[in-house]
Amino acid sequence: MEKLVLIDGNSIAYRAFFALPLLTNDKGVYTNAVYGFTNMLMKILEEQKPTHILIAFDAGKTTFRHKQYEAYKSDRQKTPPELSEQMPIIREVLESLSIPSVQVELYEADDIIGTLSKRAEEHGQDVRVFTGDKDLLQLVSERTHVAITKKGITNVDWYDEAAMKETYGIPATHIPDMKGLAGDSSDNIPGIPKVGEKTALKLLKEFGDITEVLDHADDVSGPKLQERLKEFRDQALMSRELAVIDRDSPVDMSIESLAYSGFDSSAVRKLFKEYGFNSLMKHLDNDDDHPEEASAELDDFTFQHENDVTSQMLVSPAALIIEDPMDNYHHADLWGMAIVNEQGSFTVPIEAALASDDFKGWLADSTKKKYLFDAKKSTVALGWRDIALQGVEFDALIASYLIDPSLSSHDLADISERRGQHTVLTDEEVYGKGAKQKKPEKDALLDHIARKAATLWKLVPMLSTELKQNDQKDLFETLELPLSTVLAEMELFGVSVDQEQLKVMGTELEERLTTLEKDIHTLAGTEFNINSPKQLGPILFERLELPVIKKTKTGYSTAADVLEKLEDKHEIIPKLLLYRQVSKLKSTYVEGLLKVIHKDTNKIHTRFNQALTQTGRLSSADPNLQNIPIRLEEGRKIRKVFVPSKKDWVILAADYSQIELRVLAHMSGDEKLMQAFHEGEDVHTKTAMDVFDVLKSEVTSEMRRNAKAVNFGIVYGISDYGLSQNLGITRKEAQSFIDKYFETYPKVKQYMDDSIAHAKDEGYVTTLLKRRRYLPDINNRNFNLRGFAERTAMNTPIQGTAADIIKKAMVDVANALTERNYESRLLLQVHDELIFEVPKNELADLEQLVTQLMSETLPLDVELVVDVEHGNTWYEAK
Repeated sequence: MEKLVLIDGNSIAYRAFFALPLLTNDKGVYTNAVYGFTNMLMKILEEQKPTHILIAFDAGKTTFRHKQYEAYKSDRQKTPPELSEQMPIIREVLESLSIPSVQVELYEADDIIGTLSKRAEEHGQDVRVFTGDKDLLQLVSERTHVAITKKGITNVDWYDEAAMKETYGIPATHIPDMKGLAGDSSDNIPGIPKVGEKTALKLLKEFGDITEVLDHADDVSGPKLQERLKEFRDQALMSRELAVIDRDSPVDMSIESLAYSGFDSSAVRKLFKEYGFNSLMKHLDNDDDHPEEASAELDDFTFQHENDVTSQMLVSPAALIIEDPMDNYHHADLWGMAIVNEQGSFTVPIEAALASDDFKGWLADSTKKKYLFDAKKSTVALGWRDIALQGVEFDALIASYLIDPSLSSHDLADISERRGQHTVLTDEEVYGKGAKQKKPEKDALLDHIARKAATLWKLVPMLSTELKQNDQKDLFETLELPLSTVLAEMELFGVSVDQEQLKVMGTELEERLTTLEKDIHTLAGTEFNINSPKQLGPILFERLELPVIKKTKTGYSTAADVLEKLEDKHEIIPKLLLYRQVSKLKSTYVEGLLKVIHKDTNKIHTRFNQALTQTGRLSSADPNLQNIPIRLEEGRKIRKVFVPSKKDWVILAADYSQIELRVLAHMSGDEKLMQAFHEGEDVHTKTAMDVFDVLKSEVTSEMRRNAKAVNFGIVYGISDYGLSQNLGITRKEAQSFIDKYFETYPKVKQYMDDSIAHAKDEGYVTTLLKRRRYLPDINNRNFNLRGFAERTAMNTPIQGTAADIIKKAMVDVANALTERNYESRLLLQVHDELIFEVPKNELADLEQLVTQLMSETLPLDVELVVDVEHGNTWYEAK
């Protein structure tokens, strides 16, 4: 039997947006609506197995219904820009899935669905409609069933004729009659005042359709209701007409054109990867065992395979590949080595290379210039073997990242292919990925490594030219390249951990969990498994009778966002939230850290990602030490386990104060904002004084909180919707705050306008140190794509410049430590903070040195303030 699936695109996207927290991918693009929409779509395809499918969208705000009633849908709030920006991505998803979509001028998605469901029924097809809008229930028939999404997104209530009778007690065709009587506030359909859905259904069951109800107004019970039925008769009939779906709308699509034969998994996988939808990969066919047969496209290539290092190889400059495919490369196996220079292309067995004193001497010689791809990774991999790598003249990974940080891949093969060459396959194509990664046969391995070195050799002059053209040569040579050496040293050195203290902390957290568990069981009046949503749900929503916020396929939702909305409803909720936080601390930051302490050094060696974020910020992984929670005291205490590696040394923390706001003040040149910093005032209090026009003594904590949210929100290009969510206020109030802020600091607004204008002219924005971010959608005719690009144009120079400042500080301080032959070591970089371990005899000098160097890193029109603290642990230093 043929089956047509019709989906109300706007309704499902809207539901998905509000059902999920705001999510972004690694490029900062909002994706929560796209993810929810796509998740439901994959489920529909798998469960319904449609032979035909279509997604219907609204064409715009104006429809033919506005001619009947000008105020139709006039009360609807403006769509949040965070949702609008995702609609084009949803269409990308549909294109990759080969699913057709349509919109018709002056008609709504409901009319398109109504028209096509009618045509499909006439063709003898079954129809399944998916929507969040109960208006479409009027389409229910023997062949057409309608699924209404619940508060979640993938769970639905199904309506067929039997369900309609059970739920409403009226035929599906009388749903518009019900709306005619009761109205519909969501669509601004007036109906009859003070007649609700319950009354409307009662009248329709008693008299039939709306006309019969109105004609028998004198027969209904209650004189006031009789009067309203007579007084608002015309309004009721008009309301009914507004609610009727036009099943003969001008949809220029045949049922045959909606035939569906599936999608190409590789295209969808690429899109899922781009937007970070890893959890949706399970819906795709596994084609990992069939890599692209790209070998035939590769250029002919020859190389010399030697058994030992020869003098020919050690000619500089040279492109060098030390092959270590693992991400966690501390003591990982090295797979091979290749060198390309003016003498030719060479490979040597890695064991022979690392045993050669000539080769190790050449690696450690800073006068011998070397080109690498990911020099930090090679430096660390060799460093674990006590082999030094110096003289790195060029790093293709860093160069590619600087040239365009928005690209999703900086694999050597991808960098090459973007420049018109296809001389090497990606590592994933040759080695596989994840659990399937394996070392290939010797010949294939040597060919791949040699090709990588040859490709690197070819790329260096190309990338060098591009860096010069972008005015980024100085950024590359004086900041990012030396930073990679600093980061490599930090990774190799690691940070010491007090394992006993960590274990004690684990015991304390376990005792805390036990106490919380007893409290929760007492409040619940029974014992149950707190970690089981199936057991917790009935406790909260049946036994304790708390209001149900959201349901899932398996029962009640007990997700964090649900519990947060119930926090003031019962004292068990704060206990549950705390229990979860403490439980996560124990598993992630106690048990998790214990697992990654290196057995030989008794330290944690995190890995810094230098070429990942579009703003230039560093991140860390394996483990992520930048993400240790600090809002909860139990979380802050995790920092107690990070200690100096030597007895009687201390931990020193140096933190930039409000660096992004200071950068904003400098870049905008706003006198009022700069004045707050010049006078050493609390900038949030000063903003509150100016925005609310009050004296300092009159600034309340709520005023300061609002001012702080706007101050930092402006840096991130926040919208009225985003601010309203942060502060728990209406969008109108949030917009008022933003407007007042710009009235107070007009040059901030001018800076943002100028940033957008520059981006429109040049296609990119830059930081003070010339880091670029390209914005291809800045002139897009699509309002949503353009809006995201405009916000990015405003905030990237600020965030990026702050990132440049902390990076430059790291290089400056590391150089100074070396020049002064200090024993002190830079251990970590966490956001705007640098962490050191320091012998006490160097402490006074280092406090002064670090403060001076960090505050003078980049000359700004406002002072860079550095807070320096020290203690026996990282916790005490903060």
